[in-house]
Amino acid sequence: MPSCVLLAHRTDQGVRTIGDLSKRLESAKKVLIKMGSQFNQILMITGEYDLVAIYEVSGDAVAARFTLMLGKTGSIRTTSLKALPEETFR
Repeated sequence: MPSCVLLAHRTDQGVRTIGDLSKRLESAKKVLIKMGSQFNQILMITGEYDLVAIYEVSGDAVAARFTLMLGKTGSIRTTSLKALPEETFR
């Protein structure tokens, strides 16, 4: 399955409701699984972004639908990148 990298910034709403972060993460995991995909890793980070996630998707349409769904919550703004394994470009 193709991999994607998700970079996320918390919005003002996301900061105000930071106590709900665990629930939002669990909800996102369940949604992605229902879409036939899964997270490989989720990391809270410091610097320009607040979160980075690496996940596998069953296709580009799923990746687009997932990131739109995340944005709809109003808690984060995302940048999504398609990741290619080393073997692909060798």
